[in-house]
Amino acid sequence: MKYTEEHEWLRVDGDLVIVGITEHASTQLGDVVFVELPEIGTIVAAGDEVAVIESVKAASDISAPLDGEIVEVNEALVDEPGKVNQDPMGEAWFFKMKIDDMSALDAFMTEDAYNDLIG
Repeated sequence: MKYTEEHEWLRVDGDLVIVGITEHASTQLGDVVFVELPEIGTIVAAGDEVAVIESVKAASDISAPLDGEIVEVNEALVDEPGKVNQDPMGEAWFFKMKIDDMSALDAFMTEDAYNDLIG
């Protein structure tokens, strides 16, 4: 897994990259009550806002970590947004992307580096 400074995790699955938020981020948000996901087929650039999470504390945007195409979304989160708090690093992934250049993942943090970031 790789990590972003925005508290997203990235996991490679074949030729796709799965994107979710870290346990640290879900804890900081508090109880998640609403998730809005991107449309399948959307072409995104790194930094584009692609999803929204609302909790009892705040609303946050999830940005695309890489350039690519959204090819799948986790519809279960729309019906059960609380999954983000229950299993943020597993079943509560947000979307899957197809990217052109897998080597772009090299620019992201390792788990150790991320743990150093969050202290």
